[in-house]
Amino acid sequence: MDSNLLQIRISGFGGQGVVMMGYVLGKAASVFESKNATLSQSYGPESRGGASACDILISTEEIDYPKVVKPDILVVLSQDAYNTYGRKRPDDCIFIIEKELIELADDEIGKKIFSIPATRLAEELGRKIVMNMVMLGFMSAVSNCASSEALQKAISTSVPKGTEQLNLKAFETGFEFGLKEIQAVQEKIE
Repeated sequence: MDSNLLQIRISGFGGQGVVMMGYVLGKAASVFESKNATLSQSYGPESRGGASACDILISTEEIDYPKVVKPDILVVLSQDAYNTYGRKRPDDCIFIIEKELIELADDEIGKKIFSIPATRLAEELGRKIVMNMVMLGFMSAVSNCASSEALQKAISTSVPKGTEQLNLKAFETGFEFGLKEIQAVQEKIE
């Protein structure tokens, strides 16, 4: 695999929009940033509530293998996803969690973890279903996985007609939250 390869895993449960997040991210990278991207997904037999995960690989080179081997970015949206993937993550991985749905283990104290109450922020926007776009905005801000502009274009062309503005507002909400999170981390360092 090339050194330009960005490996991302998003995991949660069915109904959280995990696969849509991956699809939008892959589309942003491939269509609007002219990179190569792959998306693979796995989910339990239940359409809602069962385990759900997707792997997105992004590179300027050809991608030989479409699965995450060692995540550079790991997003977990549920306790089960944290227990399955979060506990085994590499130390240098950018780790992003849904703050109000995950209880971290005691040994996580002091580790660099980015967290956002994405579900609550989506509810404040009027639709819990846009939590995935809140999280995607946050992920973009804290990881630079794809540009904000490319992601907004991908959202506009991927979500159901009539929901574009709500989804873009959700993305913007998460992005702004992420910028504040980064600023707070930098202030602690200084």
